[in-house]
Amino acid sequence: MVATLSKPASSLNGKKSKSMAKSKSSRSADSAPVTDANREKALSQAVTQIERSFGKGSIMRLDDDPSNLPEGISTGSISLDLALGGRGIPRGRIVEVYGPESSGKTTLTLHTIAEVQKTGGVAAFIDAEHALDPSWARRLGVNLEELLVSQPDTGEQGLEICELLVQSNAVDLIVVDSVAALIPRAEIEGEMGDSHVGLQARLMSQAMRKLTGAIARSKTTVIFINQIREKIGVMFGNPETTPGGRALKFYSSVRIDIRRTASIKDGDKAVGNRTRARVVKNKIAPPFRQAEFDIMFNEGISASGDLLDMAVEEEVVQKSGAWFSFGEVRLGQGRENSKTFIRENKDLFDEIKKLVLEKKGVIPVGETPPDEEPLDAPEDI
Repeated sequence: MVATLSKPASSLNGKKSKSMAKSKSSRSADSAPVTDANREKALSQAVTQIERSFGKGSIMRLDDDPSNLPEGISTGSISLDLALGGRGIPRGRIVEVYGPESSGKTTLTLHTIAEVQKTGGVAAFIDAEHALDPSWARRLGVNLEELLVSQPDTGEQGLEICELLVQSNAVDLIVVDSVAALIPRAEIEGEMGDSHVGLQARLMSQAMRKLTGAIARSKTTVIFINQIREKIGVMFGNPETTPGGRALKFYSSVRIDIRRTASIKDGDKAVGNRTRARVVKNKIAPPFRQAEFDIMFNEGISASGDLLDMAVEEEVVQKSGAWFSFGEVRLGQGRENSKTFIRENKDLFDEIKKLVLEKKGVIPVGETPPDEEPLDAPEDI
């Protein structure tokens, strides 16, 4: 028989202990604390590599971006501008305006278009409902010669037009009226009664994914007007919902719920509507604020009435009985007469507006706040 040779146990234990010591030393070297200088160097190298691969500006520190405070577009209503954070509707964001029929959704967006045009901006209106009234738009201050209008045949066409306008970097505001009217091509080419489950929701979801980045880069504001529907079989809670799926709700930086609350009458004749706008979502300012203003049938949003209400609330304008006065100036007897007086005196309007904004602690839309004075959130309205 051949004898089997075996190594002494002591030599095996010695080698095993040496290998364990080496592995422990390597682990301790890997887990050694990294100094701040090494971390900063590694981060700098990573940033350099990212910029080399994806281009300058693909990554930055937030303070390096001069546009960290979104600029705003006035809505034509001072109280709504304040409810939105004092800057109006933010630039470079997606905004959804929804509400019942005849609540003032299109009127609000047309006022916003007029405000953009006053500052030399370019606006576009994608009229998917084919219901834009040029005479009403002109009365609200919209320059029809400068307004781009499209009436698409399908939802895909309307959203592609919107995408091309955004990518041009030459348009400041795009209004899509409305999401419910962006009908998918398959539904139009089909027959009445055909079921097309989820087509519009998929269309809007894809559009949001494609548009969001381009909108932010071009600083174009896109306002989607939407209708409301009711869920079937809801016994508790709010049964109302908006068509087009849930993607728009997530991608919107601001969502405004606008509703008519009362009718304004001159005797037996209706001359306007009292309207409430509630900011149900806001990513740039505190949400759930609301504003109330008049939408008159002959002028749209009554800026003078809106300002008068806020001035009385902030005690800039004094009310004694039926009379309204601003310092030594008698504005008129009754709210309607005072509104007319303020509207016809622009210098007085500007002076009252300045004092109201100072009381609210905000900076007027269109003015840039100084670096040493950050914009504070407005008080509750």
